Amino acid sequence: MRQMLIVLLLMYSATGQAAEPGPIKEANFPAQWREGTHVMERKGQIVLTYLWADIYAAALFTQPDVNPQQAFNEQRDLRLELFYLRDLDHADITKASDTILKRQQPATTLATLDAPLKKLQSSFGDIKRGDRYALDYNPRRGLNIERNGTVIFNSQNHELARAYLGIWLAPEGLPEKLRRDLLAQRP
Repeated sequence: MRQMLIVLLLMYSATGQAAEPGPIKEANFPAQWREGTHVMERKGQIVLTYLWADIYAAALFTQPDVNPQQAFNEQRDLRLELFYLRDLDHADITKASDTILKRQQPATTLATLDAPLKKLQSSFGDIKRGDRYALDYNPRRGLNIERNGTVIFNSQNHELARAYLGIWLAPEGLPEKLRRDLLAQRP
């Protein structure tokens, strides 16, 4: 039952930044993210809420002259940070992501990605309130998954990166309003 609640939470909950400034403020996403001389700007940020519970705040960063949709579509540098506002069990997160991926991806793609996806999902454990995860993609290096600033997973499988980032950035993942807000697509 709890797994189904997590799936529903990822599918149907939506709260924008303006409606919930507290969690965004708590997440304290910087306006720019830097690694050495590499700089990316924060483009969009959201709060995912289920019923009355804030689950996580998220921010998307891309290079200054690249819009987020372009970065995702063309597999250019981007960084998605998630700041968790609740404890979540690893099994629930895995089930929720599997459900979304099955909705977004053809069975043939999921079959190809089965082993690398399992490796990615096994790299993280239970999520605790205050944990900060990042999905950091660079076409040369591939996808890094970070937990609290430490890289816990890396893959140069670009199809895996596109599919996993698609949970947040592709249609049929997040509720559409949240996805548009994260991609900084204003009506």
